[in-house]
Amino acid sequence: MSGLASASGAPNPWLTAAAWRGLFRDRPMIPLLGLLAVLVVISDLVRPGIVSPEWVSVILRAAVLLAILAGCQTLTMLTGGIDLSVGAVASMSGFVVASFAAGAGTPTGIVVALVAAALAGFVTGIGVGVFRVHPLIMTLGMSFVILGLANVWQLQSVVTSTGVPPAFRWLGSQAFADVVPFSLLVFLPVAGLILVALKLTGYGRLLYAIGDNPVAARLSGARSWQVLVVLYVVSALLAAVAGFLYSGYTNVASVTLVDSAVLPSVAAAVIGGTSILGGRGGYGGTIVGTLILTVISSLLSSLGYPEAVRQILFGTIIVAVAAAYTRVTGEA
Repeated sequence: MSGLASASGAPNPWLTAAAWRGLFRDRPMIPLLGLLAVLVVISDLVRPGIVSPEWVSVILRAAVLLAILAGCQTLTMLTGGIDLSVGAVASMSGFVVASFAAGAGTPTGIVVALVAAALAGFVTGIGVGVFRVHPLIMTLGMSFVILGLANVWQLQSVVTSTGVPPAFRWLGSQAFADVVPFSLLVFLPVAGLILVALKLTGYGRLLYAIGDNPVAARLSGARSWQVLVVLYVVSALLAAVAGFLYSGYTNVASVTLVDSAVLPSVAAAVIGGTSILGGRGGYGGTIVGTLILTVISSLLSSLGYPEAVRQILFGTIIVAVAAAYTRVTGEA
């Protein structure tokens, strides 16, 4: 009995649900890493021997792509927004580079794609920051505009899988010693910049402030519209980089290539602890959330269920994981 109570007879606070929630709230990475470890163990139990260096390489290659898109969602969600245009921007960027590769060259294609992405982000930022259009509506509308423009571009050019630049295929699908993905050469600097920006810069603090209390941030002298314009430009540029890697990973150039990754990118940020209401979260949790989703997807594929069943299970598991994380961390 002495192990269950303190000397005064009161319950041991470390054994109460509130105490555990407090611990997890202060250290939200603990339950995320614990869940990731459990999923890896389950994967190996379902398919004995599947967890290997090669399996880790496959997981990382897929996770890197989603993690960059999820970075876009993390940044925008910190301000209470969201970016549903990242799939269209990413698809458009990969397609534009592929269409230039055989003619003007890959470097020209990259420049054109980045400029187009930045312009799309600028328009989105003006809509959200200046005209106060809700981010969900603005980014959803922008995704349709981008898709339409990309389709017009597609009518003027013929792009096949061979149009994907070899450098993109090398970055997106190859690995050093067949274990360490070359895409980490892109992801690690990107992740480092996001983490540093959020933790150590005034701009990062402004993102949290706008999401936590936009009125107070505005009254404090912060020009929120400028912060939001820069935010959506950065988000679009990150999406463009993700699009380059996606085209290399799949060896496909398509104006709808990355559309299916938009909602998983939102889910990765939410599972990683970023609040959709703004003001709380971080990119470290998003990275782990991305790994969790990627392992879940791999696990469901290994079970051999039909695609429809996998989608149902994937969606159900995402909701359950997000609800459980909110419960154990005590976050609303």
